[in-house]
Formats: sequence, C-alpha cells, structure tokens
Amino acid sequence: MTRLARTAQEIHGTVAGGYEAVREEFAAFVAEEQPDYEGQLCAYVHGRRVVDLWASGDGAGPDSLYGVYSSTKGAAHLVVALLVQDGTLELDRKVTYYWPEFAAEGKGALTLRELLSHRAGVVGTDGGFSPRELADDRQLAERLADQRPFWRPGSAFGYHALVIGALSGEVVRRATGRTLQEVHEERVRSPYGLDFFLGLPARHEPRFRSAQRMAPTAGQRALLDSAADGPHTLAAVAFNRHAAEPTDLELLPNDPLVRARGPASVGGVASARGLAGLYAAAISETGGKAPLLKEDTAAEFGQLHSVGHDVVARSHKAYGLGFQATADTWHPFLGVGAFGHSGAGGCQAFADPRSGLAYGYTRRRCAFPGGAAPENDRLARAVHRAALATG
Repeated sequence: MTRLARTAQEIHGTVAGGYEAVREEFAAFVAEEQPDYEGQLCAYVHGRRVVDLWASGDGAGPDSLYGVYSSTKGAAHLVVALLVQDGTLELDRKVTYYWPEFAAEGKGALTLRELLSHRAGVVGTDGGFSPRELADDRQLAERLADQRPFWRPGSAFGYHALVIGALSGEVVRRATGRTLQEVHEERVRSPYGLDFFLGLPARHEPRFRSAQRMAPTAGQRALLDSAADGPHTLAAVAFNRHAAEPTDLELLPNDPLVRARGPASVGGVASARGLAGLYAAAISETGGKAPLLKEDTAAEFGQLHSVGHDVVARSHKAYGLGFQATADTWHPFLGVGAFGHSGAGGCQAFADPRSGLAYGYTRRRCAFPGGAAPENDRLARAVHRAALATG
C-alpha cells in the first residue's frame, strides 16, 4: 500500500498500487469542498481493501462513525437476502403468510417480493409518526398494518423511505422470532467485525460524529425552495413531514434514541470501512470467509424489479429487492446487477459483482441536493476504472 502524506486538506490513508488516481481524485474533490469538509472513502475489490482514505480538519479518523440514513436499508436487506437464501423466507409468498395482520385495508394479496420492491403503498400513515415511533420498528409495523394503502398494492411503486425496513423487519421477526437488528448483529456485523451498527452500543457513542445541516448556496437554496411540496403529498407522508412533529431528516441521526435502536430504514451508524466491508462480505471471500450471498441470490436481489416513475419521488428510479439498482439509479458505468443503497446525507454504498468492487463513502455535512452526494460519481468512477485496469 502507498501511504499518504498529510496535506493542507488533511488527506489521510492508503491506496493499493494501481489506485493512485483514486487518491488524486479524492484530494482534488476535498480541495474544492467547504473548509469544514469531513468524510471517508473505502473500497474493496475481490475482498481486498484497495482504498482507505479520509479527510478532516478536527481529528476525525477512519474509525469515526456517521449516521448513514438510507444506506441502512442495504444492511437490513442483506439480512432478508440471507434468510431467503436459507429458505426461511420465500419471496413469492404473501406477506400475510408471515404477518396475518397486514391483510387489513386490502393489503392481503401483496407478496414479499412486491413489498421489498416498494410496491406495498403504505409509505406512512394518515396522521404521521411521533419521533419515538420512528425510532421503533415494532411500533411502525403495528401502525402500518392497519393503514389503508395510498395506492393499490402492486399496481405502482414509490419509495417507502422511513418504513421499508420496519415492514421487512416485521416479516423477519415473525419468521425467525428475532429482530432484523439481532440477525444483522449475529450473522453479519459481529462475525466480520464491521463498523456498521443497527443499534449503536453505548460504548461506541464517543466515536459518533453528529450530522451537520446542508449548507446550500443561494442558488441551491432557491432550487430547494422551488421544489418544496405541500403537506398532503405522497412525499410529505413518506418523509413524515405532515406529522404533528415533522421529521427533520438531516438531523435524524443526532437523536440518541434513533442511534440506540437502529431502525432498519434510516437508523444505521457506520464508517466508510463498515459500508464497503458489508458489501465486500456480501459478494467476495473476505478474511478467509466465503461470500455471504451465493451468486444466484445476489443476482436476484440486484435484479430490476421496479423501474420507471416512482410515485413518491415523482422521478425515474430503479429498485431491486430492498436495494437500489445502483447502475440504473446512480452510476451507469457499473455492471448489470450492481446493488446497494445511498443515504440522504450524501453517503453511498454498493456492490458490483461483475467487477468485484465494494464501495463505501460517508460525509458529515449533508450534501446538496440529498441522496448520494455528487462527488460519488467521480470517486466511484475512479475506483471502478482502477479495478478494471488492475484486473
């Protein structure tokens, strides 16, 4: 590995031979960013860590932990994929086979496959959730079971932003007697020593770096204001902006209850090493352990299931099963079947089974315009190019 010298931009870390261009791209981006930029970049190729970089002006390091927002959904649905692979869950069974109460209000015909591909139509509830409910997947599931869907289940798809992990997590709990968070800890996080927590233990709290609000330019603020929607739209329901206490998504990771309980849609806490390490473990032999997912399982969960007009986002989106279809949604240079999940603060994580690439990126300050921060395209492209060149 080539060790990096400290620079004025506080760039630290290592890259493997052949990945020097990634270091240069990261340094160039950091030099362009706001002076208080703080972030991490990590990548594995065929189970070997080839990029491990971070930048900070105030002492954060590679072991610092950040709220990863919807990148949590990747860890959650890796658990679901493992249970499908085991035969514990069956994708084409009705959700009610596992969770009979879900049949209320016309949801009884929905399959697990449809639920995982954002087709359930229960993106929230009419009255919204309290902050305490949002931190508790069991309470979310109980409320959602009684909710009339906002579109006919299976007929369309829309991003279940704050609840998809609670929905799939309740299926996991009914089928196994264990919470999704417990299965993640036992089968994924602990065996691989990953810094990717669904429920942050108190002893790791000192490593957590609080999320910072977006700092848009005047032009960016005008764009955000012009895109604002009303309180009764699907997007408002999906992001709980219509509740008595509207959700402040940018600062959600700063709620200690969210960090402690790790709701499976948005409550994960991780480093870039943890994000990339999870996807490396999913598709590659790492640390002498076989890949968590068989090729057929990875292919099925990464396969396009819902693609086209997302009725919540009101734009083109593409989903596999619980995962975003990363090549279609974010990075078209990736191989067919790449899967992962971005997060609202700007983080990104994915696996590209065809190149063997596993990628993780975190940043502390929320990026404009939300979702995977724009720099991910140039950073992921640089890593992917190097991975192909080095074979």
